[in-house]
Amino acid sequence: MTLRTLSALLLTGAALAAAAPAAAQERVVLAPHRAVYDLKLDTARTSRSVDAATGRIAFDFTGDACEGYALSFRQVTVIDSAETGSRQIDVRTTNFEDGDAKLFRFKTQSVVGGRLDDRVDGAAEKRPEGYRVQLAQPRRDRFEFGGEVIFPSEHLKRVVQAARRGETTLNVKVYDGSDDGKQVYDTFAVIGRRTAPGPLAQLEEAVRKPELEALARWPVSISYFKLGSGEVSPSYSISFDLFENGITRALVLDYRDFRMTGELVKLDVMAPGACGK
Repeated sequence: MTLRTLSALLLTGAALAAAAPAAAQERVVLAPHRAVYDLKLDTARTSRSVDAATGRIAFDFTGDACEGYALSFRQVTVIDSAETGSRQIDVRTTNFEDGDAKLFRFKTQSVVGGRLDDRVDGAAEKRPEGYRVQLAQPRRDRFEFGGEVIFPSEHLKRVVQAARRGETTLNVKVYDGSDDGKQVYDTFAVIGRRTAPGPLAQLEEAVRKPELEALARWPVSISYFKLGSGEVSPSYSISFDLFENGITRALVLDYRDFRMTGELVKLDVMAPGACGK
């Protein structure tokens, strides 16, 4: 088993002033930031395959709508099982999505127990006739697919836009380069009740920042289904508390056979680029 990467799930945008025109309010400005989450097994859900699990997520997100968005992401998880013993899973991802959401480059490496388990390297491009993907790893290949499919940053922008409009669900198809680089996912997001801007003294220390107190937030859950699989249960799902500037807290990572929670323990918010102001 390998853990599916979360780099496509931890990005989103910030709102403009309420007095702005309606079209401008739809604009989502992604916030450059660095974040670290400590992971632990969710003991509220019994697992027959995992006895204990700990880990950490760290990522560095930069860029704007002019330069595009770059992400460096790493997740290290140690899983203990009476059946298989202890295993360390180390997933590293870098990706780039241009500001127009037409080009997505990705590279992921998974190491399990000190051995290379999986490597994916490629690029996807949106064309008038559909999408073209070129892979260098795990093997050289090229394929195309059609339909209305979006890349990760655009996906989270649409979640924010739906939340602002007061919508409670969003169903879109997403390509994020995960697994073998050939999978398109049908995603279903559930958006909870808006929490108005205000003091954050009751939350973890990492988020007690003036720039976050000025923002609304929503509880969000996103489930990922392999397109065409016919499966009723999602392959993977993630829940989090989402601020308007894209910072997430209170992670819940559901891998079907076990679930982990993630607490935000370190956060650095960087100055936005010229297109992010």
